[in-house]
Amino acid sequence: MKRVLLIVSIILIASCAPKKFNKKWLKTQAPTTFKARFETTQGNFDIVARRAWSPKGVDRLYQLIKYGYYDDVAIFRVVPNFVAQFGIHNDSLINASWVKGIDDEPVLAKNAAMTISFARGGQRTRSNQLFINLKDNHRLDEIEYSGVKGFPVVAKVIAGKEVVLKFYDEYGDKLGRNQDSITKFGNKFLREKYPKVDYIKKAYVIK
Repeated sequence: MKRVLLIVSIILIASCAPKKFNKKWLKTQAPTTFKARFETTQGNFDIVARRAWSPKGVDRLYQLIKYGYYDDVAIFRVVPNFVAQFGIHNDSLINASWVKGIDDEPVLAKNAAMTISFARGGQRTRSNQLFINLKDNHRLDEIEYSGVKGFPVVAKVIAGKEVVLKFYDEYGDKLGRNQDSITKFGNKFLREKYPKVDYIKKAYVIK
């Protein structure tokens, strides 16, 4: 009897536990336009995303936000007067689930100040990491790297610009080059080695 109760308890716990990833999520299409709020350690900032700028990119952004990917995610690379980058999840299994890249698309909106684009390192590598342009970075519209041209904009900060500009930036690219350690050891590594890093507490779609 005790064994039966134990099995039932395990099943109930498993059924109540939040899902970390479901492949079906990758088929979710974003609305034509949507807004989202990012709550961070420096305050909140809001964005607007438009599918017309990058349909596949905006779909992925919507999926990541809708399904809670950006909860407790470090803004690990902040380069003054350039970009603020984030998107490595604290849970390596969740991170790995989302790293499959989406199809490449042309740059239709300019990488102006406070626009947001996916980071990428070659063909079909836009996946889960984003960067916010801290100034007009129009060279990112045309730059060619590993068979792809430019960084398609997917969204723009429409409120809380002052929050974005307060993200801790003294680690700069030094921390940006430690992505492997962040991926492997998560926020524990960051909090021990880089305690001043800012974090996204959570992100969610708003009306």
